[in-house]
This record gives sequence, structure tokens and C-alpha cells, in this order.
Amino acid sequence: MTRVRALFPEREFFMRSQGQVRFITVTSRFQMIAAAIVLAALLGWAVSLAMMGWTQYRAQADLASLSQREAKVTTAEERVEAYRDNIGEVAADLEKRQEFLENMVPTLPEDLVAEVSGAESTTEAARTVSKISAVLPEAAALARMEKRQLDFVEKLTHLADYRAERAETALRKLGLDPSAVLRKAEREAMGGPLERLSTASDGSIDPRFERMGLSLARMSALEQVLDGVPQVLPASIESISSGFGYRRDPFSGSGAMHNGLDFRGATGTPIRSAAEGKVTFVGRKGGYGKVVEISHGNGLMTRYAHMSRFAAKVGMRVDAGDVIGAIGSTGRSTGPHLHFEVRIHNRPVNPRPFLETAPHVLKEVRAVPGKPHEDA
Repeated sequence: MTRVRALFPEREFFMRSQGQVRFITVTSRFQMIAAAIVLAALLGWAVSLAMMGWTQYRAQADLASLSQREAKVTTAEERVEAYRDNIGEVAADLEKRQEFLENMVPTLPEDLVAEVSGAESTTEAARTVSKISAVLPEAAALARMEKRQLDFVEKLTHLADYRAERAETALRKLGLDPSAVLRKAEREAMGGPLERLSTASDGSIDPRFERMGLSLARMSALEQVLDGVPQVLPASIESISSGFGYRRDPFSGSGAMHNGLDFRGATGTPIRSAAEGKVTFVGRKGGYGKVVEISHGNGLMTRYAHMSRFAAKVGMRVDAGDVIGAIGSTGRSTGPHLHFEVRIHNRPVNPRPFLETAPHVLKEVRAVPGKPHEDA
């Protein structure tokens, strides 16, 4: 401890102002506390960078491994040999693959499945059908089934990657970090017995099917966050009476931070959920008065305050635009209005950019490729 104190000797500074000299003493204790704070901040920054780097490395390593394995996928000639050696085993594998796909399809978004239907044949799959039909006519039906399966998997993987890229772009436009979203999804509480997926009778999985699964998981995580982004006005935008930021407090008259938007309106005017989510709080909360809070996942939460009545219960799932209560003047309020907050990991952020930008960004993301927008 003595050595540490020796590094931070007590220091004195003097300042001359208008003919007067003032002395400022900086104690060893104050210097050590300041140094500790700076060191902790640097360590936190370094750990954050290391975690980001590790996550990116893992993602790239996984994709590189899958790419190498995909490159080793059997060629048309090798599939012909497999059919010739043991048609029964091939049929069992194809049945296993079909079971895999049939169990997966009901879990996919309907619009995604609709886009995949009518997928064009891959060159390798078409070549396989041609060769097997010529060499083993009795196995032609099995070859066509395999081709349909691979066509479906390939198209689904490409579509999932495309939608994930669009979702990433949309999140960046909204000021959110897609990498942080994916890291958070990996750390979500989860568990259960291990049930390995397989596409072959020996318990192995075709790397193309595994690649499809990873692409779908990434797409699902990103699109789920987009669904929870505030996108519906909880009240009329023309009625905003106070914005986000510093303002003069209406009671004390002194400067104060306002962590949300105020929407004035008549008592009883409906309040709507800004996005889909789960109601996590309904009740009174200090100066907020009657409050409803909705969790939208990934640390994003919206708060609706000063209500006159509730139309939601804790645990209820709500969609964007659902009525959750009514405008009132409960709590620390000068008149009937809605106080609306958006918080990310309990840190208040300005709701206005979300409400103004999200509808347009989400419309672009949800547009079907090749089809014009409704307002075009």
C-alpha cells in the first residue's frame, strides 16, 4: 500500500484570479480513486472488445467450417455409387430427411414457406437425377425425391440469409446493433434434454441441412427484435405536449430531465401498445401514477404512465396497436395526458426516432421481393 501511495503523492496547485491566489490540494486518496475508475473503465472497454471479437470469430469459424463441409458434399457420381451399393439405405436416409423437413416446416413463417415453393433445381441435384435414372431406372423416383429435398433446403437457406441481411440493415437504421442482438439471443435462458437432429439413418446430419438451420435461427432472432421495436403511436402524434430531454419542471420550475414523450388527451382516450410484447407490470409507480410496462425482448421495454384505467394484465401477450389502457392524470401530473417511455436495458432513449422511422423501415423489410409497395 505504501508503494501505491508513493505513486500518487499529494499535490498542490495554485490559481491566480483578479489578484487573488487560491490553492487546490489533490490528495493521494482522490488520485487513487480517480485512477481506479479510469482503470475499471479501460478494463470494461477491453473486455467488451474481446467479447465482440470472440463472438465474430466464433460466427466466422462456424461458417468457415460449414463451408468446408459443404464443399465435400457428395457429387452426382458418388451418389450414383451410393444408390448402386445399397438402395435400401439410401431410401432410409431420404425418409429421415423428409421427416426432418416435415417437422421443421410448421415452425416456419407462412410467408417464408410460400416463397420457397417452386424452387428451381440446383445443377448438381439435376445431374444426379439424370445419372441415376439412366443407370438405375428403379431408383429414379428416389432420386427425384432427393432433388426436391435439396432444392427446398437450398432455396430456404438463401431466403433466410437474405431476410437476415435485410433485418440487420433495418436494425442499423433504427440505431440498434445487430451483433449485440445476436449475442443476447445466444445468452437467453434455455435448456432441456439433448435431442440431436439428424438427416441420415446413422445419426449424422447433412451440412447443407445444418447450414439451413443456422441461417433460420439467425433470421428468426433478428426479425423477432424488429417485431418488438416501437412502431405504433400510443396516442395521436399531433397531441405531443412535451418532448424527450431537458425541460423546465412543471411543478418546481427548475431544469429537469424528461425521459419520454407526453401526449395530451381527454381522460379515457385509448392508449395503444407501441409494439408486440409481454405485459410485465400493471399498477402504481411513484410519480408515474398508474403504469403499464411491456417487455419486447432483448432488453427493450416501453412504459405508459398517468393512466386513468387499465386494459391489460401482467403476463398478457399484446400485439402492436392493442389497447392497454386509457389516458388519465394520476401521479405527478398537471392534467390528462400519456407519458410514454422507451428503455433499452433500463436506459431511457428518445422514443420519437423509433415511432417516426420504424413504420417505414419495417414496411421495406416485410415487403415481398419483386412486388411493389402498396403506396408505390
